[in-house]
Amino acid sequence: MEKSLKQDEIDALFQAARARSQAASQETRARVQPYSFSRAGQISNEQMRAISLLNDIFARNLTHNLGVWLRSRFHVNLVSAEQMPFNEFMLRIPDLAYVSSVRLEPLRALSVLQLDLALAPPMIDLLLGGEGKPDRVRELTDIEESILTSVAEVICRELSAAWQPVGLTFTFERRQLHTQIARVMPVSEKTLCLSFEVRMPGASGMLNLAFPAVVSNTVLRRLVGDWSRQHRHSPETRQRMQERVALVKVGAALQLPPVSIPGRELEDLYEGKILKLPIVATRPAELRIAGIPLFEGYPVSHEEQRGAHLVQIAAAAAANV
Repeated sequence: MEKSLKQDEIDALFQAARARSQAASQETRARVQPYSFSRAGQISNEQMRAISLLNDIFARNLTHNLGVWLRSRFHVNLVSAEQMPFNEFMLRIPDLAYVSSVRLEPLRALSVLQLDLALAPPMIDLLLGGEGKPDRVRELTDIEESILTSVAEVICRELSAAWQPVGLTFTFERRQLHTQIARVMPVSEKTLCLSFEVRMPGASGMLNLAFPAVVSNTVLRRLVGDWSRQHRHSPETRQRMQERVALVKVGAALQLPPVSIPGRELEDLYEGKILKLPIVATRPAELRIAGIPLFEGYPVSHEEQRGAHLVQIAAAAAANV
């Protein structure tokens, strides 16, 4: 039997549908955010992994080689990798900073290297035979600038060694004054910016690199292509790997948790003695795979073999699920 609706019921349905539509429209409007076309094409997670792998090698090599050259503790690590217009990169450069242009071959393009001047005094002091004493941030003299240029050349050499897989060579060109930085590349150019933290006794600062779009696009395509080829396997290869992994034997043990026993209990040990442990009889043992607790269970007999009756996931394993 069909049910007929009264006029007031029909009006109530229309009002409810209209209210839902208005609420959905308001929710949609609330989610709208301004979009900046200058930030289009941000680096993907896959590209970020490839860039991080490449520049972690550079950071490790620079940490070792520059530390040996300076005869001091020296640590470099990658802080960030992002894309931004060149004018935004220039706004991050302090008024007092060491900035130089670096030529990239074979692309015949220029990139920018910027080093905080807080790192200059201890570096220069070490290279002159001192103890690496820090000093206030100030403009460099001609002699100090020549000495710091040798540090920039070492950085370029380590960049060339680390970026060899993508076929780029870095050559130090010259120092650029703050008013000349905008001439290196167009201010609206989208750049790949890498920031490294540099730490040494008594001083710390940033090492920043900016690459033009032609370089960043070429490098990213090459890096992601190599990364994908290295990490892509055919279905047949994956099947064979899974079959071989299934045949691997790993160590397993059903054991009680570690306990502390008074030394006097160990003085009179003999065969047949029952050693009382500070564990309640109902507490289950731990099933450990390769030394990692995975389950809790009790020892049982299964036909002519020992077995383990698993009752629950171990607390340590459950915390990582």
